[in-house]
Amino acid sequence: MNTEIKCLPVTVKRAIELVGLFILGTIIVTGSTIIMPLLMAFFFSLVLLSVFRFFRKLKFPEAIAVMLPILLLTIVLALIIWLFSSQVGALIADFPQIQRTVTKHFDNLSIWISNSFGYSPAEQLKFINTQSKKLFSSLGGLLSGAVGSLSGIVIFIGLLPIYIYLILLYRNLFLKFVLMWFKKDEYQNVEEAIRQTEKMVKSYLVGLLIQITYIIVLLAGSLWVFGIQNALLIGIIFAFLNLIPYLGALTGNILGILLTLASSESITDVLIVLAAITFVQLLDNNILMPRIVWSQIKINPLVSIVGIIVAGTMAGISGMFLAMPVLSLLKIVFDHTERYKQWGVLLGDDRPSKNRLNVLK
Repeated sequence: MNTEIKCLPVTVKRAIELVGLFILGTIIVTGSTIIMPLLMAFFFSLVLLSVFRFFRKLKFPEAIAVMLPILLLTIVLALIIWLFSSQVGALIADFPQIQRTVTKHFDNLSIWISNSFGYSPAEQLKFINTQSKKLFSSLGGLLSGAVGSLSGIVIFIGLLPIYIYLILLYRNLFLKFVLMWFKKDEYQNVEEAIRQTEKMVKSYLVGLLIQITYIIVLLAGSLWVFGIQNALLIGIIFAFLNLIPYLGALTGNILGILLTLASSESITDVLIVLAAITFVQLLDNNILMPRIVWSQIKINPLVSIVGIIVAGTMAGISGMFLAMPVLSLLKIVFDHTERYKQWGVLLGDDRPSKNRLNVLK
């Protein structure tokens, strides 16, 4: 079979690969509700594997040694959710003040539009009423979509610990399944790829946890010093959105500005928030993140951005979050196979020192 494949023309091989990618993409889009929790559980299992081994060394029964890391992960996630919900609760408690502030901003905006473009407040109100009717007409669809998303999140969170437990419990079975696809003389190469994958995923996810912590501390602390309201909430939102490379930071900036406008009438506060976010982002992108997170991710920026957008389109927010570890996993696999080494080069960030086209001239 391998000989027949090698004899095929290059164009036929590329066509088969493209068809395979299309089928794989279709499977991911249609089955994202099942695939994304499994994929997330796989990566979390690799991180928790060290904790599991630690408890096994202490002579804990295997089932308990599997449960304890999951329990620790659940406690950490519960604390994060509690912290976020408490900040959102404080924001809701200040709703009357937020309503007054937003109304004043709208009044100032209305006056500016009237002076700059000649649209009277009555004309602006008529435009707002027209757009509001269009908005409310589609509100039913939006609410049904929100309910569907909420149910999807509940299913995702509910399945995650079950999947992690079963993956850790049957880890040797899965390893045997993988090895059975290869010849014995290839086992060493496969085991090396598995070790690199475990190291990469562990370093990446632990690095993200460290990144979330220092961004919340730096950003929330900076804003708190200047007396910005909702400083901790802005820090939490920006830290978690920043987990989505390149695109998340932009969204975090916008939400930070909107939260500040909702709680403060001063433009100076908005400038302080922008300056603090910019400072933390520069520190994160140029000093901390390359050493803590990106040292394990050898994917070039172009592939990263395209991969994140494609993953988000196919599987939503969970796809965007998992795009980088999946791309890194694919690169490790490609680097350890002779047939697909060129794809590993394409995904990587190692730029050749010479232009091969010039060398061949």
